[in-house]
Amino acid sequence: MGAKAKKALKKKLRKNSSQLSISGRANESSDFLPLEGGPGRKISEPEEPVKETGTVLYIGHIPHGFYEEQMEGTYILRCRETSKKTEIFLNGILTVVILSGFFQQFGKIKRLRIARNRKTGKSRHYGFLEFENPEVAKVVADEMNNYLLFEHNLQLSLIPPERVHPKLWKGVNRIFKPLDWKAIARKRHNKERTMEEHQRMVHGILKRDEKRRKRIKAAGIDYECPDFVGVVQPAPKRIKFDEEEN
Repeated sequence: MGAKAKKALKKKLRKNSSQLSISGRANESSDFLPLEGGPGRKISEPEEPVKETGTVLYIGHIPHGFYEEQMEGTYILRCRETSKKTEIFLNGILTVVILSGFFQQFGKIKRLRIARNRKTGKSRHYGFLEFENPEVAKVVADEMNNYLLFEHNLQLSLIPPERVHPKLWKGVNRIFKPLDWKAIARKRHNKERTMEEHQRMVHGILKRDEKRRKRIKAAGIDYECPDFVGVVQPAPKRIKFDEEEN
């Protein structure tokens, strides 16, 4: 073996020994050696899961017929009216019937609000639901999202506490009583009018009738519209009494 070969062999041995010492120090701090070879690896510490603190859920795509009573449950009193008082009974026993709501199977409900039309009181098909336990709210949001109910896929999502509007639950326990617009229109139509108001109403009726006659004539229809009854109001009679003779 020549001098150059001996020198190359010593250099190679020195390099291998340095790599073994580095890998040994690395393996001392590692937790295990991989089966496929290579340097040791250290097991990473598991990260603590972020705890959910939100308890308010947004519910979208609420179908018709799925309202507060069906979600939260309701109380039904079996009662009968007598001449003296109202008695609650069922087979002669004082009874209160409780119908369990759909979301009560998960946990205790704190508050529930369904958005409704201010004029008609009909549902706007979305609402908000609050549970007492944040873990229950997280489970409901994960499991009931896209749940098929009455041919509608419910859309549930958890709202972070910092995004809950401070006036979200304002008037939540208030019973909505929609206005009886038919009764209001009936009262407005049947109210007592003065002579001036009556003449103004008749003038409007005649004006609309004249426009209707013109449209009928422009369409080429030969039709004679009957006149309105009571168009001409008789003038009030003035009765002059003779002065009493002194």
